[in-house]
Amino acid sequence: MTYRVCFVCTGNICRSPMAESVFRARVVEAGLDELVEVDSAGTGDWHEGENADPRALSVLEGHGYTLDHTARRFEPSWFARLDLVIALDSGHLKTLLLLAPTAEDAAKVRLLRSYGPTVAEDDLDVPDPYYGGLDGFEECLEMVEEASTGLLAAVREDVEGHLA
Repeated sequence: MTYRVCFVCTGNICRSPMAESVFRARVVEAGLDELVEVDSAGTGDWHEGENADPRALSVLEGHGYTLDHTARRFEPSWFARLDLVIALDSGHLKTLLLLAPTAEDAAKVRLLRSYGPTVAEDDLDVPDPYYGGLDGFEECLEMVEEASTGLLAAVREDVEGHLA
């Protein structure tokens, strides 16, 4: 059984593809790549069909990550096949909760930074780097990397629970 995780931001060209790339690398490092599928999408369709933002790609590559990406919009029907839907900020969280067809689907939605070890409850958003420079993308990557460790532990626990 494959465990499926989808990261969601606004246009699926900055934050969620970065989170997808980092988390996929963590999954591979943990030897879970045969059991865990990682994906991303946006709440809107503004960039559908486009690659990730060149600045996101540059920062990812600079830190040793790879990404083969085509932006797309999150569809409510996806909840049926997903185990976990990870929102990058509280606006995405609200949108995803509204899109969730059932309470069970809504329970699959979490904020990425809620998995971070030192993140305050009132500081769970990953800021959108789109309108800034490379430093915003670097900050985004740091936040994603920090939260990915806790997320991996939670996913590993879920996967082991499904296998038991």
